[in-house]
This record gives sequence, C-alpha cells and structure tokens, in this order.
Amino acid sequence: MRVFRTFDEVGAAAGEQLGTSEWLEIDQERVNAFADATGDHQWIHVDVDRAKAGPFGGTIAHGYLTLSLIPQFSAQIFSLETPGARLNYGVNKVRFPNPVRVGAKLRATATLSEVTDLPAGKQLITTYVVEIEGEDKPACVAETVVLLLG
Repeated sequence: MRVFRTFDEVGAAAGEQLGTSEWLEIDQERVNAFADATGDHQWIHVDVDRAKAGPFGGTIAHGYLTLSLIPQFSAQIFSLETPGARLNYGVNKVRFPNPVRVGAKLRATATLSEVTDLPAGKQLITTYVVEIEGEDKPACVAETVVLLLG
C-alpha cells in the first residue's frame, strides 16, 4: 500500500497509477442490506426468483452500491496521512458500463489523475476503475474529488 505523509509526496504522484485492491465477492446479503439502507428494493436487485427470468439471468448489485465500495477499495491501495483534515468534496463523473451480477468479484485500480494547489491545501482527483473478474468492461469508472486541508 502506498502511504502519503506530505503534500509534496501527493503532488509528486500526480498522474500515477497507485495500485489495485483485492477482489471482493458481491453476495445477495450485501445487495439486500444496501437496498434496505437506501430504500431501493427494485426487483432486479432483491427478487432472486423474478430476476432469474430478467435480462441478466439473476440479481445485480445497485450501481450506487458499486460506487460506495470505492472507500473500501481505496483503503487497500493508498493512505493519506497528511496533516490536517481530508474531506470528500464530490464526484466529477461516474459511469456504470457493466452490471454486477450477484456472485461476481470486483476490484478497483486507482490513478491519482490530478493534484491542484489550493490556498487551504490540495485538491486530489482520483480515477477509479472497478473491474469485474472475467469481464472486459468495468462495472464502474469514477472520478472522486478529495480536499486535503493544511
């Protein structure tokens, strides 16, 4: 795992691929828990029997569930131990090019796409590509924005 302790280290890594997380299997229990947490109980996610006859041959994870795994994947790839607060500022772009079937395994690769100096610290844009084991197209591609305050 890559550890960043100073703003200079972060700035020097701009444009670098930081690494890849471990595989994580997406099970129906996780999908159901996400449905309960968000109130999104669409049958394609939670009705196993009905979904078997659906377009994907079974239930699929919510796109936002896949997106919500980025902090878990990120913690396996790199750590920001810079002084001051670290704040999620938003997401510039998110796409879900491929559905995640329940039982699939996911992992993410992170690239520190851009580091910008701010009066209060740094702004980091990190691009995550969440891949599905054995699939050509990724499950999710997202650009996250984090503020590092000094």
